[in-house]
Amino acid sequence: MEWGQQQSEEDLPLKNELEMLVERLKEGNVDLHRPTLESLRTLIRTSTSSMTSVPKPLKFLRPHYATITEVYESWSPSDNKNRDSLKFRLQGSSEDPGSWGHEYVRHLSSEIGQEYNHRQENDMESEDLIGLALEIVPFFLKHNAEADAIDLLLELEIIDRIPQFVDEDTYARVCRYMASCVNLLVPPDDFLFLRTAHTIYRQHNKFTEAITLAIRLGDRDLIREDFDAAGEFDALLQKQVGFLLARQQMPMQIEDEDIQEILNNTHLTKHFIALAKELDVFEPKTPEDIYKSHLENIRPGFTSGTIDSARQNLASTFVNSFVNAGFGNDKLITIEDGNDWIGRNKEHGMLSAAASIGMIMLWDMDEGLIKLDKYLYSPDEYIKAGALLAIGIVNTGVRNENEPAYALLSEYINKTSNHQSRICAIVGLGMAYAGSHRTDILELLLPLVSDTNLSMEIASLAALSLGMIFVGDCNGDITSTILQTMMERDATQLKESWGRYMGLGLALLYLGKQDASDVTLETLKAIDHPISKQVGVLVEICSFAGTGNVLKIQNMLHICDDHLDKEKEDDLHQAFAVLGVALIAMEPVIRRSVPLALGLLCASNPLLNVLETLSKYSHDNDSDVAINAIIAMGFVGAGTNNARLAQMLRQLASYYHKEPNCLFMVRIAQGLLHMGKGTISINPYHSDRQLMSPVAIAGLLATIISFTDAKTFILGRYHWFLYFLVTAMYPRFLITLDENLNSLPVTVRVGQAVDVVGQAGRPKTITGFQTNSTPVLLAHSERAELATEEHIALSHVLEGFVFLKKNPDFMEEDKD
Repeated sequence: MEWGQQQSEEDLPLKNELEMLVERLKEGNVDLHRPTLESLRTLIRTSTSSMTSVPKPLKFLRPHYATITEVYESWSPSDNKNRDSLKFRLQGSSEDPGSWGHEYVRHLSSEIGQEYNHRQENDMESEDLIGLALEIVPFFLKHNAEADAIDLLLELEIIDRIPQFVDEDTYARVCRYMASCVNLLVPPDDFLFLRTAHTIYRQHNKFTEAITLAIRLGDRDLIREDFDAAGEFDALLQKQVGFLLARQQMPMQIEDEDIQEILNNTHLTKHFIALAKELDVFEPKTPEDIYKSHLENIRPGFTSGTIDSARQNLASTFVNSFVNAGFGNDKLITIEDGNDWIGRNKEHGMLSAAASIGMIMLWDMDEGLIKLDKYLYSPDEYIKAGALLAIGIVNTGVRNENEPAYALLSEYINKTSNHQSRICAIVGLGMAYAGSHRTDILELLLPLVSDTNLSMEIASLAALSLGMIFVGDCNGDITSTILQTMMERDATQLKESWGRYMGLGLALLYLGKQDASDVTLETLKAIDHPISKQVGVLVEICSFAGTGNVLKIQNMLHICDDHLDKEKEDDLHQAFAVLGVALIAMEPVIRRSVPLALGLLCASNPLLNVLETLSKYSHDNDSDVAINAIIAMGFVGAGTNNARLAQMLRQLASYYHKEPNCLFMVRIAQGLLHMGKGTISINPYHSDRQLMSPVAIAGLLATIISFTDAKTFILGRYHWFLYFLVTAMYPRFLITLDENLNSLPVTVRVGQAVDVVGQAGRPKTITGFQTNSTPVLLAHSERAELATEEHIALSHVLEGFVFLKKNPDFMEEDKD
């Protein structure tokens, strides 16, 4: 339709005036050009129009666009033809770009990015573009377009300039957007974003947010600096930061005893037991309470009791320890005649039974050591070894200045007379001091790795313990020792199943450190043995754990896609690559490892589609696939009491009632599902899923790697490797505290977390909430917020321990 046909009478003069101005531009009289342009500009800017329609002057000028452009070209020749808005802007007047409106500025910013890339490719100066961009950024920030401002500065590689533009109103949205971009960026931009957001938080004295980013950066000096600065700002705030560091298990030496106790996690057991009593789950449960065998439809005469009773007792040992973990009481072992239960097991079963005391007394160092003391003098080698392992378990995640774990376990490290005790002492030290970076333990364990006369079992478990203690530390001494050992050992030793644990010990040193492992990966290629491929994959997946790096995921999928001849080549590295996909993506490819990868990806997060996939695998004809699927169901449901999963596992117990191995796994999965009677999670992510705990990842990987050869480890004599999960176990509670560290019940809303990054206004951060009084339990995808404004939380995330302060501005509503 022609423009003229839809014009009203008042539009006609406007159209005629605009056409007259265009004609005047075409005339040769230069003196008239400036006033003509001013008139055009005024007409365009003063025209009122709705947001959805094009302003009338622009509509009428559209047919003349080519004419106006030609006129401009005849004035000044230019080589930049396709980015017109930017070209005219740089050559025109230097007024505020925001005066032309939001859409113009957005268009301008996209052209700045294109022009900048063009100039970079041709080695041209870009100062004028940067100057213009820095004029645009304040406009974006003022108009709730933080994402556009950050994207523009990222494009121009000057993101570190944004702190000067943010203020009290915009900093939170800017930092949230920057933190959420990190997983999508390539190094070094990802770290630059974190550092810049950290700088902004520090400018506004937001210490818990700042230290969260410092932990993600892995910069210990920066963490210490934030910690000290928080203390200068507010002593109570420093304690809150202390709880955050304790949750991440980052050791730090402080003179203040109160804060040192927080960092040592000393308060954990007291508050956990108080929570259990509050929720009425303190009473111990028996394995039968969990199995609910009366609901399993097994025909009479085919009861599961006819199956290998020692194996059944062993399953009950684990179920009992996981279900009653941290409560300090149970009905099998910690009772007066607990020795009777230990005696019902055989050899390694006795070891697991004795070690389960550590799990039941978890985090309660004083009581735990009293309970274990008598077992340390047991004449039975296996019971004594189990007690040593239990000491490591009890001390996991908590510290004590007297170092009881080190004092008791170190003397067994070099005792060659008792092989079992020696191994348990090595593993116990790894659990108790995971993430502590203790050099005295390094000196104790490193000789065991380098001594090629020792068995692969001892050397590999020592390497694993060192990997757990120095997780994410890139320690050069341990790296070179493990690589040297691999080169010196003969091929038959490296072929043993233990080789994977030596590799995992090496890989854990580089957890989350990305390119820092490049030299190690190159060195591994020099080892002429299939183990170099396996360990290479492990090192690579650990280095990029939790980064979401798409290139690495593609690389892992590519490894899985290789079709190997099983007779000639070892395909274990493919199994590790499958785990790698899950660990880096934190999408699941070779069948046996797929269930394990799903278990790792969704630990303590029972998503329905994942459960259904695992349920399908759990009935597989290949027993290895079925076993891995069953244990993965345990990982996915760990500590959630998920009713649908409980029903699935009961059906599996009936289905496998004649197959001892599968039934054993079903029982373990049932124990994991009810871990801590539904109060403990093994998910490595915490603080609103922003932080990944390296110690938790180490424990999960150590457990999952044992299932890549379940017959040797878990179904053989090393079922106690299941206790590696202890480093990932942590209560999923929210406990609000007053200034004296006493529980302070307040009402909170708990609901599904909603991602509000980049959304306009102040959207709700949770949906479908329920209002409860603290302490409360939080599921993996849930978030809590205070229901009233009576208190102010000192942490930006309501999770774990949170200090509350009275809000001085709060006015109580009239009850009348």
